[in-house]
Amino acid sequence: MIGMRRTLFSRRQAAALFGLVLAAGPAAAAEGQLRIAKQFGVVYLLLNVAEDQKLIEKHGKEAGLDIKVEYAQLSGGSAVNDALLSGSIDVAGAGVGPLFTLWDRTRGRQNVKGVASLGNFPYYLVSNRPEVKTIGDFTDKDRIAVPAVGVSVQSRILQWASAKLWGDKDFARLDKISVAVPHPEASAAIIKGGTEITGHFGNPPFQEQELAGNPNAHIVLNSYAVQGGPASSTVLYATEKFYTDSPKTYTAFVDALAEAAKFITDNPEKAADIYIKSNNSRIDRDLLLKVIRNPEVTFKIEPQNTIGLGQFMHRVGAIRNEPKTLDDYFFANPRIATGS
Repeated sequence: MIGMRRTLFSRRQAAALFGLVLAAGPAAAAEGQLRIAKQFGVVYLLLNVAEDQKLIEKHGKEAGLDIKVEYAQLSGGSAVNDALLSGSIDVAGAGVGPLFTLWDRTRGRQNVKGVASLGNFPYYLVSNRPEVKTIGDFTDKDRIAVPAVGVSVQSRILQWASAKLWGDKDFARLDKISVAVPHPEASAAIIKGGTEITGHFGNPPFQEQELAGNPNAHIVLNSYAVQGGPASSTVLYATEKFYTDSPKTYTAFVDALAEAAKFITDNPEKAADIYIKSNNSRIDRDLLLKVIRNPEVTFKIEPQNTIGLGQFMHRVGAIRNEPKTLDDYFFANPRIATGS
């Protein structure tokens, strides 16, 4: 099946990229070393801007530190979490769902916590099948593409929506028709049609490209509707060792992210050009600017409205520990102190 072939390719791609990350440097965190895993989409624009403008290096020099920054492109929270736990990266970029999973599993050991948000973005579950009006209309013949089945933030939000519709005992009902496919490939399948992938829970700009590229494509579910309003679904996180052993690097990184967020807000057109260059993207520039200027999108590093997903995951048994405050699962930093 096409979906299965794409899933296998995604795993091989992640494994190959993971191997490249492993070769990038020693496992131990070190002051002045910063290895970051990012994924696909405009949700990683803060990292694109920080890299293009060399903001991390700038803030490092202000602290008297030369920081060597390396980036690795991965797909799916599982691959990112594996890279972080192996020590082959210092900072993971993934959904808040994978953060809660790793926070729960590493308590008392690596003590993984959040570093910052990458902003607030609505994530759309898009279908190219006109009959699918709600998640209840998907059948066993459909396949819903997500970055990682059962663990990505899209998958977790889909589980949360399923629990609201069918009850907590059936929260994973749609996992069985979900397949792991990187966003670019999933978007292409929705636009082209004719494959078993009839749904894609993606992120910007892929979801907007689908809506513009296929007349049958439509929004089945908006993540904000499940989360109860604007929310930070994609975040950065790290181990306690990196937080404590590399304080200057850590602070420079967070300060650079804050500057990147202001840069994007003040210079959306320049930010759009940076995204296109950094990702070698062929996206229509006007469509990209529409995404960046979307009033539902906010570029900021303070996490917002994240705890609800963690409490849902605890309620259904996906994690053992219940997050009760932001300090439970985010490292302390003045720039994110007002988050939620």
